[in-house]
Amino acid sequence: MDIHGNSVVLIIGVLVAALIAIAATFLYRKRQSQRLRDRFGAEYGRTVDQLGSRAKAEAELKARELRVKGLAIVALPPAEAARFSKAWGELQSSFVDDPKAVVVKADQLVRELLLKRGYPIADFEHRAADISVDHPGVVLHYRAAQAITVRSERGEAGSDDPSTEELRKAVVHYRALFDELLETKPSQSERAEAPATLAVR
Repeated sequence: MDIHGNSVVLIIGVLVAALIAIAATFLYRKRQSQRLRDRFGAEYGRTVDQLGSRAKAEAELKARELRVKGLAIVALPPAEAARFSKAWGELQSSFVDDPKAVVVKADQLVRELLLKRGYPIADFEHRAADISVDHPGVVLHYRAAQAITVRSERGEAGSDDPSTEELRKAVVHYRALFDELLETKPSQSERAEAPATLAVR
């Protein structure tokens, strides 16, 4: 084979290698995107919408994973879990008497639980981002509860404060996050005994 022929073969080889590299990169990114979608669920789409591009959203979600990986997240000892469960029961039983105060207490109890588990208590968005890594299914509950809590504190639910029904929903949203962080689920009997105003279903 002459020099010209060798050059053609070399060029073809380089092009083939480049195409293989491009294909491999494409497949890797596609798998990474699918992995993040599977892990974060609805939070993936929310982050894409918020940041305006898939690349920025995926970079943010990967940064969350890396940050949370460096945290010392621990399970609660049984006695501590029991204390939190009792505190929630007392909180829930007083809802009818003072719904707004109960919502504030629910927010505070969730923050305390996050701290005990090892999550840093920074601003709300930072907390929600950290929670979304291991608990993506309930982070939307946290966002919904927080939105109602903020409106309640500011008195900004339309022209009036949040209604009792909105406050009830906030407590239910907090409960969903609380149960998952506590790593317990209310039994059927507990659901049956819960006040009708706070029934989860």
